[in-house]
Amino acid sequence: MSFKRADRVAELIRADMSEIISKEVKDPRLHAVTITSVKISDDLRNAKIYFVEMGRDECSDDIKAGLNKAAGFIRRELGKRLQLRFVPELMFVHDTSFGYGNRIEKILAEIAKQDKHDQ
Repeated sequence: MSFKRADRVAELIRADMSEIISKEVKDPRLHAVTITSVKISDDLRNAKIYFVEMGRDECSDDIKAGLNKAAGFIRRELGKRLQLRFVPELMFVHDTSFGYGNRIEKILAEIAKQDKHDQ
């Protein structure tokens, strides 16, 4: 099975960004951020970075501001690590799938609790 180059580069960016944010970015607002996935254009010029704030379903404005402020530093660090002609522009997007999954899990737990109570 062969993968597109963009998919391979996206996975490298995800791994490197996670390390950069956790170890090198000094902004304390970003230490609870986890990079969930990266979608990159086929020409490798633009990257959408999906993230979540651990323990929360919603994303605070402080986290978005911190990511946007650190984007230049993160991009420069990616340029040092990845051997690409162009480092993609980074656009940060809050990943809502985790919040959706938590809501479904709570609903299923309530249904199981009611079934157990009814028996």
